[in-house]
Amino acid sequence: MVKYFDEEWPKEEEMLNIGLKMSRQNKADRKKVKRVFCIGNGESRQGFDLEKLRQHGTIYGCNAIYRDFMPDVLTAVDHGIMHEIYHAGVAQKIPCYFRDWTKVPAMTYESMLYGAMDKTEADVTLKKVLRSNDKGDSKEYVMHGSNIQGIVNMIKKDPKKFNDDLFTLEKKEINHATIKVSWIKEPDMSTSLADITKREDGKTGDHGWACGASSGQVAIHREKPDEIYLIGHDLHSATDKVNNLYKGTKHYVAPENGPTPAVNWINQWYTLADWNPNVKFIKVNRFNDGRDLVNGPIKEWNERKNITYTDYSTLDNLA
Repeated sequence: MVKYFDEEWPKEEEMLNIGLKMSRQNKADRKKVKRVFCIGNGESRQGFDLEKLRQHGTIYGCNAIYRDFMPDVLTAVDHGIMHEIYHAGVAQKIPCYFRDWTKVPAMTYESMLYGAMDKTEADVTLKKVLRSNDKGDSKEYVMHGSNIQGIVNMIKKDPKKFNDDLFTLEKKEINHATIKVSWIKEPDMSTSLADITKREDGKTGDHGWACGASSGQVAIHREKPDEIYLIGHDLHSATDKVNNLYKGTKHYVAPENGPTPAVNWINQWYTLADWNPNVKFIKVNRFNDGRDLVNGPIKEWNERKNITYTDYSTLDNLA
């Protein structure tokens, strides 16, 4: 027995050491995987603790997510929510990427705002329609919306509409019935999407995508990740109503609205995956059992080998 132990134990010890070394190497390899998490605002993510993802990768959020959770990077593409985000000071805390976010010297403000209009006449309307943060000592600003002359003409044409709540009017009828201004504050971490994205011809330019795929483009530009987890990007709705956690709030549609057609979102994510075949896109579904359109595979993505699916249990076991 002693002879057997003396002869065989070194062999077994060597095998154990090899196994331990391989285990450590596998763990090290897993740590090398660079992950990012692109968080949409679909209702499937309701109740999930996003905070626990931070230790595993950078978190990229969309639009109003900042109201409840501060991601590491935020993207928005619609003027109203972009300026809401900036006025809330988010771009002084984290990098923010916005559509058509052109910073203009402060000296041009009045000529841009009033144009050839009489200032006294214009100021009466501006009290109703101007949405701005404080100028302070800002040297630049960003402006979106209709010009003041256009708004005055709209009021003259149908003044009764402007006797109603302007926010309700803006939501339901005239999407550009306000002028939105953000005075740039330091530290400023806001960037225009046009400054970081690339078109197929190699030139820079915004693809014009929805916020979800735009946030994915930002993540790839900044991180060059191995894996992108799509969380809360439900694309479809499991009911006959719109699927969004922020429905019924400012800058969002009413909760009684029908589902938003998913075709553009599906095509945009497909294109991003096609352009980045070495990146693994992982769509996280709440149940992932095909019980409805939200929890099943996207048929338009079937041919894309770098798009896969998982459920939320995977997020609890990330190494």
